[in-house]
Amino acid sequence: MAPPVTVNTINPKVIECEYAVRGEIVILAQKLQDEIKIKPEAHPFEEILYCNIGNPQSLGQQPITFFREVLALCDHPSLLDKSETQGLFSTDSIQRARKILDQIPGRATGAYSHSQGIKGLRDTIAAGIEARDGFPADPNDIFLTDGASPAVHMMMQLLIRSEKDGILCPIPQYPLYSASIALHGGTLVPYYLDEATGWGLEVSDLKKQLETAKSKGINVRALVVINPGNPTGQVLVKMLSQSIRVRIDLNNKPPMVLQVYQENVYVPEKKFHSFKKVSRSMGYDEKYIHLVSFQSVSKGYYGECGKEEVIWKLPGLVLILVMSPPKAGDESYESYISERDGILSSLTRRAKTLEDAFNKLEGVTCNKAEGAMYLFPRINLPEKAIKAAGEAKTAPDAFYCRRLLTETGIVFVPGSGFGQVPGTWHFRCTILPQEEKIPAVVTRLTDFHKRFMDEFRE
Repeated sequence: MAPPVTVNTINPKVIECEYAVRGEIVILAQKLQDEIKIKPEAHPFEEILYCNIGNPQSLGQQPITFFREVLALCDHPSLLDKSETQGLFSTDSIQRARKILDQIPGRATGAYSHSQGIKGLRDTIAAGIEARDGFPADPNDIFLTDGASPAVHMMMQLLIRSEKDGILCPIPQYPLYSASIALHGGTLVPYYLDEATGWGLEVSDLKKQLETAKSKGINVRALVVINPGNPTGQVLVKMLSQSIRVRIDLNNKPPMVLQVYQENVYVPEKKFHSFKKVSRSMGYDEKYIHLVSFQSVSKGYYGECGKEEVIWKLPGLVLILVMSPPKAGDESYESYISERDGILSSLTRRAKTLEDAFNKLEGVTCNKAEGAMYLFPRINLPEKAIKAAGEAKTAPDAFYCRRLLTETGIVFVPGSGFGQVPGTWHFRCTILPQEEKIPAVVTRLTDFHKRFMDEFRE
């Protein structure tokens, strides 16, 4: 008797829903890691170097002390009444925990909250957004969810009614968007970022894609902007004002803006500017720009990926600490600034080291690492390698990444998992391995790349 649930009987939209950063290459990496644990000499490397996903603390990044102290006190409030707590926790951590608990019904983090999140926490977040942008923020417009991904899925569910509803997405894009569009039965309408200009937006291409979609009977329901870029690592400045003008032409279709790397900017000539700040500065208010913006506690300098997944018990607790960190004069201020700046400075150095290494490889070019946590180098593969990939029934960049993994233990994600201009090949690399491991990444990659190119040279 056949099992009731098989690949052939499940919802076909789930089959279309692919998520490259945890795909085939990563599954193989985990298998190799298990083999190394059992038999260390099983492979020509001692450890797997994961450069595939933005999961900072899994790669050794330490959490911010102030954040963890407040979280611990909120989850275990009886500590607030113990005398020894005064010596273990900073004074402002204790004060902040008391203030937060006073805003929670029952002073318990395990209780259900308002469906949008606790009002007092949303007030704090709104104040932080207003301080960031210089324009008012309404706490009633804020929804606290268990991560940015569920919020994106929620918006797709609201917007997509059939395959005739399209979502305008940048290519390359974070596969959350393509996966959620597929899952909800819509159509991805691509607009291509220009690699030659540092992954900038070509308005003419965007308008062309809109016209093409319209000719196919597709109703574009929203425009997606990712800033700083994932997987491309650019920090958008000019593109925001351009996309806002194009947005006006969409007859009030809401832009969805992923802004989870706000603090991750590594070049002095650029700064993060939110989509809201730019649009309001151009004179467009909510009557002209219906904006849905996503922020996350899993990125930035805090990297609370695991806390983001369980924070449904108390949505927004970490986020209010991010939006309202210690201030000068607080006991935790000096250590907070030291930890934050230390993480960001190290990420800046790692990004530059990897960028330089990629640009020294034969046939590889890599745009400047401006922000986020990723680099997206372009690789010009020899025809023999492309032919070999075809014989292996895989994409050429996936072929390269698989060989890289099995020979060096380095995990990159093929660019084909993010979308790219047809006929070009890329891979995404995070800058998150600890700084002392970056030289090993560079050495292993450099040696492998030379062997690979020699093997497939015409």
